[in-house]
Amino acid sequence: MTVQTKNTKFQSIKGFYDILPELTPLWQKLEDAARLVLSQYGYNNIRMPIVESTDLFIRSVGEHTDIVEKEMYSWEDALNGDKLTLRPEGTAGCVRAVVEHSLTYNGPQRLWYTGPMFRHENVQKGRQRQFHQIGVEAFGFDGPDVDAEQIILLARLWNALGISDVELHLNSIGDAEERAEYRQSLIAYFEQHGDQLDEDAKRRLHSNPLRILDSKNPRMQNLIEGAPRLIDHLGDETRAHFNGLCKRLEAVDIPYTVNPRLVRGLDYYNRTVFEWVTTKLGSQGTIAGGGRYDSLVARLGGDVTPACGFGIGLERVFLLMQEYGVTAEIKPDGYMVNVGELAEAAVAKIAEQLRDAGLSVVTHAGGGSFKSQMKKADRSGARFALILGDDEVQANQIAVKPMSRSGEQVSVDLSQAINLLKAN
Repeated sequence: MTVQTKNTKFQSIKGFYDILPELTPLWQKLEDAARLVLSQYGYNNIRMPIVESTDLFIRSVGEHTDIVEKEMYSWEDALNGDKLTLRPEGTAGCVRAVVEHSLTYNGPQRLWYTGPMFRHENVQKGRQRQFHQIGVEAFGFDGPDVDAEQIILLARLWNALGISDVELHLNSIGDAEERAEYRQSLIAYFEQHGDQLDEDAKRRLHSNPLRILDSKNPRMQNLIEGAPRLIDHLGDETRAHFNGLCKRLEAVDIPYTVNPRLVRGLDYYNRTVFEWVTTKLGSQGTIAGGGRYDSLVARLGGDVTPACGFGIGLERVFLLMQEYGVTAEIKPDGYMVNVGELAEAAVAKIAEQLRDAGLSVVTHAGGGSFKSQMKKADRSGARFALILGDDEVQANQIAVKPMSRSGEQVSVDLSQAINLLKAN
């Protein structure tokens, strides 16, 4: 006797999740708002692959960062031995594309992209292993005006999405020489208090001491508060750049907090760094962050090119929109009910004519009685039921019934039906 086993029911991988149809309208609202704001500021869309050479991220993000050390999804291609990685962030790939295609040859570029990123992290609310970002990068601008532009752009986006109570944190981490000098003073300070360092801080002390300032360990906070401040090591030029940024933000009434502990987690940043943060998402409070990275283009094989950019964590912004009660829904203009042989034969052509007029129309499929079709029309959320029977076909008419309780059913010709749906 053969025992049949039930087919395996598959589930998504931990940290990789489905965005279901009831949530996609709000996602589309977020994405559409971002596209509109980015176009208002003259940023053009670029689309890069999600797989890049592993060396690209080691050279750009930094060998001693958490991303490279323990979070990247990397493998060796069995066909040719190439070492490949699912992109953990977007800037490196965008810079690679700019250099490869000489995009700045004819002048500065404002670019943006969107899509999934991948990091092997502990899964939390607002933090998944596959997550989505919008990235914005500007190449060839060396003044603080573009730094300010990108921050102002984000303020406009939050307003468009109905998000308030987000705070802007700013800092300057100086240029390479200033940061190297500060790095030594920071190492000396923490070495004097070595007994107070946790294991993570001890590991980073000589490889990436600035990241100790970003520690969330409560026992480290008093020690970190007493550490030297990078902003005190800035030279005249770097300080003037930062002051210029602050003045531009003040001119458009964007409040900010200078946060000397804000250093960002990636090696390529210099001068301006910023984050937009909220208290409504717990520990995952940063919804966007970025800054300048003037040396990265040259580090990846291009000419010396000043650059500035940021990334938006879309999952976190989505959660924040829900927190503020922002809603969105996509409903068809009409649901076509058809009963009778003549109606079945004519419904597809009439539906196409309605769509040609710019209307969204769902046609009933699968047969069924008039009553059952009307129930489905109601469940569809359509504003109108468009009823087509044999009598309507012979009279070249459609019965238009509002799905709300107010309004009466009327029989009209096709052009009148189009006008009626558009007017409502």
